[in-house]
Amino acid sequence: MTAGFSFRVSAVDGQARTGQIETPRGSVPTPAFMPVGTRAAVKAVDPQEVRQSGAAMLLGNTYHLMLRPGEALIERAGGLAAFMGWHGPTLTDSGGYQVFSLGERVAISDDGAAFSSHIDGTREVLTPERAIAIQGALGSDIAMVLDECPPGTADRDTVVRAMSRTTLWAARQVGLPRPRGQALFGIVQGGVHTDLRLDHLGALRPLGFDGLALGGLSVGEPVSEMHRVVAEVAPEMPADTPRYLMGVGTPSDLLCAIENGIDMFDCVLPTRNARNGQAFVHKGRINIKQAKYAEDKRPLEPGCSCPCCTRFERQYLRHLFTVGEMLVSRLLTLHNLYHYGSLMAGARRAIADGCFTDFKKHWFDPLDPSE
Repeated sequence: MTAGFSFRVSAVDGQARTGQIETPRGSVPTPAFMPVGTRAAVKAVDPQEVRQSGAAMLLGNTYHLMLRPGEALIERAGGLAAFMGWHGPTLTDSGGYQVFSLGERVAISDDGAAFSSHIDGTREVLTPERAIAIQGALGSDIAMVLDECPPGTADRDTVVRAMSRTTLWAARQVGLPRPRGQALFGIVQGGVHTDLRLDHLGALRPLGFDGLALGGLSVGEPVSEMHRVVAEVAPEMPADTPRYLMGVGTPSDLLCAIENGIDMFDCVLPTRNARNGQAFVHKGRINIKQAKYAEDKRPLEPGCSCPCCTRFERQYLRHLFTVGEMLVSRLLTLHNLYHYGSLMAGARRAIADGCFTDFKKHWFDPLDPSE
């Protein structure tokens, strides 16, 4: 394992586990949800507010940061964490998902991916080696390998080709120089085919990554299939390194994944849904734009300690959304981040106490019986 990076499991309840990731910039208790800071910012909120929600690590997007402002500028600023004023660990993806989602603007070969920037059409080439070099300049605590992520509807032959290329690229990246203390995670592909996932896991395990991630899920396949794959593959991932489920998901998704041994998550849902007027609550979700909240004097979620719920009523939030005031995006984002932070903290306590099954069962019980 990379010097300066470590992981330990402190308690297990069934397959669910809680523990601690140690990085040069601080500790991350697991299970952990990482808010997404695509362009070196979690949309609508500042880093201190993100920290107060319970998050210990942020995710940065390599593709977007390499285009604007460029990794060299961020390196001169002291790295991603210093650049964005976040005093804690960061994880950077490799940019692969964003590149491969460009459709006809990208050409993929064993050498890497050649693509046209979505900003100005500039031709770029992202090789496995360049993906690691960029993340080295960004100075994240955890870097991700460049992988090929096929869509959820891809046929088996396409998935097999993506797996083979991901393995080839992984072997090229694992020995490349990185900043001191920067861990490197591999990414397991295989679509919804459990046998392929396990084969790919077997191919990546000997390479000695500091952690492994499940990629290529929540990309168009049915939710039930995603849950099945996680349940069948996650428990087979190495027990002594972190297990990361990329780009997933809803509170229900997270609870199902934690139940099967996943330690780390990221997803844009808390922030993106907030900007669309949707708040996550114990009962499920509230769409604040609905007319029934026009004179509702309750907080979004009774008992929630977030700055939104402790100060404002649903009727006011609906008014803000209706008239297009940007304040509502901030307030709903804060609430959703606190909700996800509460979910992770509660899961950690429940695993330590040996009652995760009951915690998962009751998470969606409404705090306010009148809702």
